[in-house]
Amino acid sequence: MRITIVGGGIMGLSAARSLARRGHTVAVFEQGNLPNPFGSSVDQHRLFRHAYGAEAGYSRMAETAFQAWEALWADLGERLMVPTGTLCVAGAEDGRRWIAESAATLEAQGRPVRRLTPSQLAAEFPLVDAARYTDAIHLETGGVLLAGRIVELLAHHLNAQGVTLHARNPVTSIDPERATVTLADRRVIGADVLIVAAGAWVTRLLPETAARLTPSRQTLAYLTPPEGVRGLWARAPMLIDADGESGVYIVPPVAGTGMKAGDHRFSLEGDPGDDRTPDPDEAYAVLDRARRALAGGAGYTLANAATCFYTVEPDERFVIEPLTPASWLMSPCSGHGFKFAPALGEALAVAVDDPGGAAALTAWAAGR
Repeated sequence: MRITIVGGGIMGLSAARSLARRGHTVAVFEQGNLPNPFGSSVDQHRLFRHAYGAEAGYSRMAETAFQAWEALWADLGERLMVPTGTLCVAGAEDGRRWIAESAATLEAQGRPVRRLTPSQLAAEFPLVDAARYTDAIHLETGGVLLAGRIVELLAHHLNAQGVTLHARNPVTSIDPERATVTLADRRVIGADVLIVAAGAWVTRLLPETAARLTPSRQTLAYLTPPEGVRGLWARAPMLIDADGESGVYIVPPVAGTGMKAGDHRFSLEGDPGDDRTPDPDEAYAVLDRARRALAGGAGYTLANAATCFYTVEPDERFVIEPLTPASWLMSPCSGHGFKFAPALGEALAVAVDDPGGAAALTAWAAGR
């Protein structure tokens, strides 16, 4: 079949890879360069983890995703995930509940979890301000995906495999019923199957999705650790402060990348086409959150900041569903979608070949 994919981020490219491997003729249309520096997928890194609170579906899916990444590394000839382990900490009631649910869910699935007392946390992970936290778990699994490099190499791989990549070719409108797209130059492109994986721009192309998919402007802070600490961080686990009101995630500076911090909360505002210059106040607010989680936090300074966009579903569920018998929507970008991309792309390819599995795919992608 001839398949058109709108969007050249990690989701669109992952779907293209799986569909091409099944013998389909695939064309990807991306409005910017490939990789697109304004896309949700393109940054120095994304996190891979198994801890998901009580969301057993996503915890199980993480293992499926891990195997899918292993298959992708074989295609790319390079392993672009750095193992770090996962350290989750909490002091507030909501964070402590999330940690307890994560531990119970993972143990029920047979995955080892170490619970740490505050004194054990302080002794084993001195980079963290253990006095702030009452609950902590550590997993040997988890790591940092080198996101920008992955998207770049995957695009090169697909080009070599015969997938047609149309960079700098904006799609201006979509007709799901006819599985056609109209380009900025007014050409109309038809296909047997259309997949819309347009990230934060999806509500422009499919306005009916705006009722449940919201573009969300997020500010990321890159940190400069105090003198003598960077080397320790390069060997440290990812840190997830699970407290809802003050929570933050911190990515260690692996493989020459920067040390990054981000806020768990969604802004649920902004236009992905607007100026991406980070707001200094927002960047320093993320820095302050990170400082509260770290021992000697005042010694960490702001090295840089960046703005990216997620596409948020109210319950942070992934949306993969048929729009019509010939068209699909793929929107798993609620901040945690990157880690699942190869698995979701493969599952969508299976459903394209067997539309009878559409309902099961939609439920699975939603973590149910």
